[in-house]
Amino acid sequence: MSQGGVVPGGVVTSLEPYEDPLDLMDEIDQLKKDRDATILAHFYVDGEIQDIADFSGDSLKLARDATTVSTSTILFAGVHFMAETAKMLSPDKRVLIPDLKAGCSLAESCPPQALKKYQDELREKGHDFQTVAYINTSAAVKSLCDWIVTSGNAREIVERVPKDKEILFVPDRHLGRYLSEVTGRKMILWPGSCMVHEVFSIQDLLRAKKNTPGSIVMAHPECPQNILEVTDFIGGTEAMRKYAMSLEEPKTFLVATEANMLHPLEKSAPQHTFVPVPGIMASTGETCACNRCPHMALNTLQAVRNCLRDETPEIEWQPYFESARGVVAKSLLN
Repeated sequence: MSQGGVVPGGVVTSLEPYEDPLDLMDEIDQLKKDRDATILAHFYVDGEIQDIADFSGDSLKLARDATTVSTSTILFAGVHFMAETAKMLSPDKRVLIPDLKAGCSLAESCPPQALKKYQDELREKGHDFQTVAYINTSAAVKSLCDWIVTSGNAREIVERVPKDKEILFVPDRHLGRYLSEVTGRKMILWPGSCMVHEVFSIQDLLRAKKNTPGSIVMAHPECPQNILEVTDFIGGTEAMRKYAMSLEEPKTFLVATEANMLHPLEKSAPQHTFVPVPGIMASTGETCACNRCPHMALNTLQAVRNCLRDETPEIEWQPYFESARGVVAKSLLN
């Protein structure tokens, strides 16, 4: 029997032999001690991994958590740019990631060479701007930017950009449009988007709202405008969690973000019911439960165990990490 998961497009994420999850958790706990390791896990990885992690949270919290780790090794259960950020902020630590193929559609949409070329073209046309990058970018891209934001601090950082400067916002056009709307700052938007948040079905969301009177819609600002226009609460993952915790009376929430976010929501606010908003498969136009990130899905208990056991893959320090580190620290730690 094999253990595997299906992600958007019907791709099987793992064909490894089945192993009992409880046994894997016990093995991971022992390996953490043997390898002097701390596990950081994003809210979008499987709940079982979040439960064995020493720190779990959104990108902003985990970036800050990485600077407090006392062990010699950090294992980052998330995607590549998150592990890069941990390495930049804790350069003396060994940083491991369960699978180097755990990338990000947003990061991939903005290659550093393309960004540098576009920045040069804008300057040649007379634009006086600062570049604000969403944390969902590679370290090489971060090294070309003036500010880094997460969904948790984006509004605050945008308001720190000098008023006499234009803003080039990369790579998420949906988050950029939303920030432009709430801050009043005009932005030049890079045409990127998150493959998970792009697929939510407005028709199914409206149907769910109609069939669930009194429900509250929560959506991540990476969602397209048509989703945000019918949303009751817009915020990043940590903001969603805190909002749900603030309401004592039981409610039903329709949640438009990566489906694994339901795990921390249910743990933090068990009095509520959380329902994932369905998506639409681009290839067929059919409604699906495709609001799972295929990159995050590469983080399995087996992959975490193997990573700790073999002490690989490791994020290696790169020359551009130093300049990127300064921008990240200024934006996320101050």
